[in-house]
Amino acid sequence: MVEAVMLWNEPNNKSHWDAEIDPEWRTFAEMIKLAGQAIKAENPKLTRVLGGISPIDPQFVGWMKTQGVLDQVDAVAVHGFPLDWNHWQITEWPNKIGEIRDVTHLPIWISEVGVSTFGAEEVQEWGLKKTMELLRGRSPRVHWYSLFDLPKAWPATTRHKEAEGSAYYRHFYMGLVKEDGTPKLAAKHFHECAPEMGLCQWFHFNDPRLDSAIHWMKEMGVTYLRTGISWADLFQQDPIRWWDRQMKALENFRVTVTFCFTPGQCGVANHHTSPPQNIGEFADFCAEMVRRYAR
Repeated sequence: MVEAVMLWNEPNNKSHWDAEIDPEWRTFAEMIKLAGQAIKAENPKLTRVLGGISPIDPQFVGWMKTQGVLDQVDAVAVHGFPLDWNHWQITEWPNKIGEIRDVTHLPIWISEVGVSTFGAEEVQEWGLKKTMELLRGRSPRVHWYSLFDLPKAWPATTRHKEAEGSAYYRHFYMGLVKEDGTPKLAAKHFHECAPEMGLCQWFHFNDPRLDSAIHWMKEMGVTYLRTGISWADLFQQDPIRWWDRQMKALENFRVTVTFCFTPGQCGVANHHTSPPQNIGEFADFCAEMVRRYAR
C-alpha cells in the first residue's frame, strides 16, 4: 500500500533541480505548496514528505520553512552518502540529523543512505552494519539505496555524467545485488537490518527487474520501500499501464512513492530538472496519481 508521497528528489542538488532558472527556489516552493495542498485534498491521511535533500543543508530547510513549504508537508527527508559523495564522515550521521532538527519540528526521514562497492564489496558490507548502528532509532524511515546496481548500459540520472569523474561511476555500484543477479557480500546481512530498515529502489519505465525485486525484498524481510513515479514519463507510450503494473506488484509493501522530474515539453527548459512552465500541472499530476494509487 502507499503510505506516503514524496515531493521531488534532491531539490537542492543541481542534478535534480535547475537552480540557474530558479536560483532562490521560489518556483519550487510554490510548486510544492500547491502539490501538498492537492494531495491533502485527495487523501488527508497520506504522509507528505519534502523530497530528500542532498547535501544535508539546514539553510535550505530553513529557506523552505520561511517560504511556507513546511506548512504543506508532514515530514522532511535527507540523503547521505558519506563514504562516496559527501564531505563528512559516517560517524557524523547523528550530528547531521541534529542540524535539521534544529530548524524544524517535523519528523526527519532518511530516504536514501548507501555505500557503493566502487572500491570493494567489503566497504559496503562494513558500511551497512555501521549505518544501521548509527541510525537505529533516530528516524521513522531509513531507506537503503539500493537493491540493484544500475545496469552499465543505462545512464545515471545526473546532468553532467562522465564529466563528474569517479563520482558519476559510483552510481553504478550502489546495489546489494549486481547487474547479473549475483548478491554482494552486504546482501547476506540485510535481513539483520530489516524490517527496521527499508529500501529505496528506482524502477525505470518498463523496468525488467521488477519481479526480481519483489523476490529479493521478500527474501531479505523488507517491509517498506521508496520508489518513484516519474512525471517525465507521462508522455511515454501507455505510461498508465506500466504504473499500474508497478504499483500492483508493490501492493504488499508499505510504499513511499516519489513524484518528480519534469517532462521536457512542460519545462521552462527542455530538461527533467527544469521548473515547469505551469506549476499547477505538477499538482494535478500528483493528485491524479494519489486518486489512482493511494485512496
